[in-house]
Amino acid sequence: MACPAHLRYTQEHEWIALEGKIGTVGITDYAQSTLGDIVFVDLPKVGDPVTANQTFGSVESVKAVSDLYSPVSGTVTEINAELATTPDKVNEDAYAAWMIKVELADQAQYDGLLSAADYEAFIAEETGK
Repeated sequence: MACPAHLRYTQEHEWIALEGKIGTVGITDYAQSTLGDIVFVDLPKVGDPVTANQTFGSVESVKAVSDLYSPVSGTVTEINAELATTPDKVNEDAYAAWMIKVELADQAQYDGLLSAADYEAFIAEETGK
């Protein structure tokens, strides 16, 4: 499972793309495939603070409810409101169906996240494949 090389990743299966000081956050393709059909996404409000490695929302699938963890600390500048009515977009393309945009408080947090190769190695170790 090839992960986009321009993104950074967490061991909780979130991805982030950085443009200037704004990070776009979503869940990985591996996460959505493990969850199954996503039926609801609970996101924070614009202006809410998020903290690295802390929950910012949840994803509900036909199998379970899973917490979403922020890869960085900062302030939510935008949410993907489309997911309120079409949460299945995450299943269709996990890397296009972003969830929140965050103004980073500390660029070093982004720099410390997993590269695509490191994330793929983590998944292989986690799944034994």
